[in-house]
Amino acid sequence: MTDTRSSLPATGSQQDSTDAKNRWPLPKQDEDFWGHERPEPQAAPEPPPGKKRDPYLDNVKFVLIALVVVGHSLVPTLNTDSSRSLYIYIYMFHMPLFVLISGYLSRNFWNSNAKTNKLVDTFVIPYVIVEVGYAVLRTAVGQKWSLTIIDPAWLNWYLLALLFWRLSTPVWKRMKFPIPVAIAIYLFAGFSQITGDFSMDRFFGLLPFFVIGLVMKPEHFELLGRRWVRIVSALTLLGAAACAIVVAKLNLTLMPFYFKHSYQDMDLSWYMGLGLRTGLLVCSLAMSFAVLSLVPRSETWYSDLGTRTLYAYLLHGIPVLIAKDQGWLDLPWLQGPLGVLAISSSAFALAIILCLPETRTIFKWVIEPRLTWLYRRPSGS
Repeated sequence: MTDTRSSLPATGSQQDSTDAKNRWPLPKQDEDFWGHERPEPQAAPEPPPGKKRDPYLDNVKFVLIALVVVGHSLVPTLNTDSSRSLYIYIYMFHMPLFVLISGYLSRNFWNSNAKTNKLVDTFVIPYVIVEVGYAVLRTAVGQKWSLTIIDPAWLNWYLLALLFWRLSTPVWKRMKFPIPVAIAIYLFAGFSQITGDFSMDRFFGLLPFFVIGLVMKPEHFELLGRRWVRIVSALTLLGAAACAIVVAKLNLTLMPFYFKHSYQDMDLSWYMGLGLRTGLLVCSLAMSFAVLSLVPRSETWYSDLGTRTLYAYLLHGIPVLIAKDQGWLDLPWLQGPLGVLAISSSAFALAIILCLPETRTIFKWVIEPRLTWLYRRPSGS
């Protein structure tokens, strides 16, 4: 959910690189290891073109943030099968994939002072401001005043979890087998009733997805673009939709889909808990890779919107919270398939509005404050 700029360089032979460019337009860079054919020298020198942002990950991020808004908006109608089915379907992969993308974009996070400064600029300071803001909003709509900085309220958990995931990045990058270790920690964390303080429950519950994203390479994304993989991906998502409908009709608890509850919280034995978490990990990864395979790799109408997903994530809670408090989402005609369509369409429109450049202009001082005065200048500058 971060807006870190990233490129996905092609590797391999010159023919593979050319094919990759045709399937997946990549931004031009100065590094020699890209393998792209260089343009022939021009008679008259021209100014070098600016670096173009790769639209693929921005496309993925916008799709995911739209699903986040839809999922939160569906909560008041979860007593209906149609709404519950869609909710389960979304929650099986949308946050795991967001965390995986965040891990991929964190690969070189510690290689830049500017990016390191963002640990404060775009995590700590916005977290405190948003936490206070939502406490004020809840009080304004009639709820009891509640403000606990160490226990993030509602959607604010992601900022703290991502902060600690990124702080742990150097450790994972030094390991020989980071993915098996992360999966082991994820599974054994289920034995402990970890509280939500500092988002530690989600930190461990979604840890494998961050580490998998951290070790992924551009060729892995390229593999997902092959035709046979796309066909399998479409079938995977269709099968997952059928499973979500069945699970919704069984009226089972939704606790496993939040990736934070212990085996004891879910009244599971140790072996049932391990089996459930393993199954969730496999299903979530399958759906995540399927979505990555099917999302367009070229420029789309929503590519630019995907560069400002953090604004939609942190701000969409305001209208959703107000709508819930006022009962706008409890209307009888919303309790069914037509209501699910209406809520989803409205939430999608809200995601678009919150990702517009005008939204960033208004709220940039909160979401992306410039705190250059807080940091020491690099030596020699």
